[in-house]
Amino acid sequence: LGAICQWVDLQEEYETYFCVVDLHATTMPHVPKELTEATYRTAALYLACGIDPTKSQVFVQSHVRAHAELTWLFNCMTPIGWLEKMIQYKEKAVKQGESVAVGLFDYPVLMAADILLYQASLVPVGEDQRQHLELTRDISRRFHDLYCKKRRRVFREPEALIMKESARIMSLQDGTAKMSKSAESDLSRIELLDTPDVIARKIKKCKTDAIRGLTYGDPDRPEATNLINIYGAVTGEPVDKVVADLEGLGWGDFKPRLTEAIVEHLAPIQKRYAELAADPEYLRTVLADGAGAASALADATLEQAKDAMGYTLPGALPKLTVPQAPKKKQPKQQKKTKETETAGATQ
Repeated sequence: LGAICQWVDLQEEYETYFCVVDLHATTMPHVPKELTEATYRTAALYLACGIDPTKSQVFVQSHVRAHAELTWLFNCMTPIGWLEKMIQYKEKAVKQGESVAVGLFDYPVLMAADILLYQASLVPVGEDQRQHLELTRDISRRFHDLYCKKRRRVFREPEALIMKESARIMSLQDGTAKMSKSAESDLSRIELLDTPDVIARKIKKCKTDAIRGLTYGDPDRPEATNLINIYGAVTGEPVDKVVADLEGLGWGDFKPRLTEAIVEHLAPIQKRYAELAADPEYLRTVLADGAGAASALADATLEQAKDAMGYTLPGALPKLTVPQAPKKKQPKQQKKTKETETAGATQ
């Protein structure tokens, strides 16, 4: 309803790169088989939602090795204190407790590598992601201060392309919490590939209140506001019109109507996804071509970064210096003063 729809528009105006971030996915506990399936599913959904591989590069993050390698280079120069300030790490670390992994702490550095590898001038982000982009800019500046004082800079410093505000979609089980795919209960969210029956079940069981009628913007009725936002987002109608159309409806009449609107909105996406699932060779080719194009740009940036830091590069002509024996110091000859010369001449 938000980011991907805007990505589709961006590819008409900019040179765009979209990657499935499987390296980021493993910062949380995961099941290997599920990671594999989720990676291909996400890539297919990008295409099903309208990302066009003839206009954009679509690839899997781990298929471009420069992401992991540049992250290590950045790790060696990024102060720990910068990462300790990251809000999302603090929130997720509380949930994981003592089992929290280094990768979760370090993932903002990987995100910086994701961006800087491609010499991006603009990065589409929401307001809640500004902190990560600022860290990326800080890492770029520190790198240049440390290694590029007398040479050309390696990275382009990116600017934020703030995504347009869309309706904030909250959990179906808690109108005050953001809808998230990482939430424990799948009843809290609608998945892009949910069947009509599953969608109907989730909407039927979603949290509501005992107040008759629907109102919008009432802080005491967050669930009513959330469901109206969802309805407006999937129908494309402004909130004012939605509220007017729903006037007088109760939950029993509204929920089936909302279900129907969601099912209709997702139908073309699910149809295209089924077509892609039936043609795995096409998806394989798209991802391979995307990784090839991405690697060409990323590898060039990585090579510049390694050269600036003093790493040896494959195939480069070794430069060796042979130690030389120190030269013996010649005794200094005493310079004759003018008075000495005069005295000698008198004698």
